[in-house]
Amino acid sequence: MIPIALAAETPSSGFFGQFGVDWPHFLAQLAAFLIVLFILKWLAYRPLLDLLKERQDRIAEAMKKAEEIEKGRAKALEDHKKILTEAQTKAQQLIDEARIVAQREGDKRLQEAVAQAEQLVAKAREATEVDRQRMLEELKREVGRLVIATTAKVTGKVLTPEDQRRLAEETTRQLAA
Repeated sequence: MIPIALAAETPSSGFFGQFGVDWPHFLAQLAAFLIVLFILKWLAYRPLLDLLKERQDRIAEAMKKAEEIEKGRAKALEDHKKILTEAQTKAQQLIDEARIVAQREGDKRLQEAVAQAEQLVAKAREATEVDRQRMLEELKREVGRLVIATTAKVTGKVLTPEDQRRLAEETTRQLAA
């Protein structure tokens, strides 16, 4: 660069000369500027732009992945709600079925218990009737024996087996009537 004092000594020519433009120095500085500009663009600016482009691409990719993750999370939440609803529905169905089965089983047990109770009552009636019949037979025999013993004492004679049988039959007929 030429000091301003030297530039003032150069003759001024034309319009640019009035403003102190020294063409040879201007062109040299312009060439040096363009060379430095080209070198900086090629060595610094292009790698910097590439780095910024790469970073911009990574950010865009990360945003895309974040959106996909958000969509996946929303879908997973929706699936979770759906599964939970289905599980609640199935659980309610199982509870309802269990209640129905329990009701049927309870009714079945109740019917079995009623049938057993009726059988016990019938058996008790039969046993009572059998006991009553047996007691009546014993009573008839005892009454017949007493009648025979009383008749033997009243008449004062010993009764023969044929007389005892005939008196027992008469007593039985009278008791049955």
